[in-house]
Amino acid sequence: MKTTPAHAAHHGNHSDHEIETLEEFDAIVSARGTLAGFRIQSLDLTDRTRELLATDTAGAVFLGCRMRPEATDRLRTDGALVLPPVPGLPFDPYRGHLYTPGGLFAALDKGYAETLDALTYGWFQRTKASGDIFASLLRAVHDDSMSDALDELLDDARVVGVMGGHAMARGTEEYRGAALLGQALAQAGFTVATGGGPGAMEAANLGAYAARYDAAMLDEACALLTAAPSFDPSVTDWARAAFEVRERWPKGHTSVGIPTWFYGHEPPNAFASHIAKYFANATREDGLLARCNAGVVFLPGAAGTVQEIFDNTTPNYYESHGDPTPMVLVDRAHWTERLPAWPLLQSLARERSMEARIALVDRIEEAPEALKRLGS
Repeated sequence: MKTTPAHAAHHGNHSDHEIETLEEFDAIVSARGTLAGFRIQSLDLTDRTRELLATDTAGAVFLGCRMRPEATDRLRTDGALVLPPVPGLPFDPYRGHLYTPGGLFAALDKGYAETLDALTYGWFQRTKASGDIFASLLRAVHDDSMSDALDELLDDARVVGVMGGHAMARGTEEYRGAALLGQALAQAGFTVATGGGPGAMEAANLGAYAARYDAAMLDEACALLTAAPSFDPSVTDWARAAFEVRERWPKGHTSVGIPTWFYGHEPPNAFASHIAKYFANATREDGLLARCNAGVVFLPGAAGTVQEIFDNTTPNYYESHGDPTPMVLVDRAHWTERLPAWPLLQSLARERSMEARIALVDRIEEAPEALKRLGS
């Protein structure tokens, strides 16, 4: 498994010993006749009791797997470590795969408050300040599972990040421009990654989703979304409008959203095909930017986007992840007058190798060409 330098230590060489589907489980038991040393994540093994009782499991680790009591007893006697499912949680801390929009928004027909996303945020709100070490452990295990699944998904992908504010409303020219950017990047062969939320993030994921369709489809989709311009006041209406677009054009292109329950007032958008949602915002921010190996485009935003600019600048400045990656800031007036991040970025980059990897452009349409130029 090929990983980014930032996550090589996390991922190590364990990927060949992870079992995340029943198909993998059956194939390995059949071919090797042993589960010794494997890590089995979040599987329902209640129908695999015979195999568990007959297979060597010494040193194996079963993370949140459902199984019959006799299988659990045998595994522990055999020297396996069994961490059972945690009852009463709205989420699975051991999950082996990223979330999907359909999974996070399941039960949306009953209102957003009944969805997995909202219920998990509610649990986080109740436990984040409690000082409960078990709740902290569950959050950490969950977030590490997200990172592991994200590494597996993005293996060998050329990832471009699109960062921008959540306040960008559907129906605006800015929203359409961000969507066109996401579409252009996806059509150029990049995997688009965003912070996974509304506004500019949703627009870029929508554009990537539309990469298999023509410009007319994207314009029509943008028009349909104006029925609910923002997630405020109703997340339910906002999300339903997105799923109506997905139902009309079901064959969307792949992209990634990496949101956080730390900003629980911002729901995830429904156009990222894969969603790595974290509890710890610092882990999420570092993971998002570190995986953007083909560069990052920064659209106009506020404090969060400014933070992302300099979170990305630091490893480029010190070259701690290898050669600096391209950084393109969009909207000269925004980044030189309203929030003058560009002059500071220029000063930091001066006479360093990252100086040739930063650019400021006026219009969003210029961003793909700037990325290409900086990456050559």
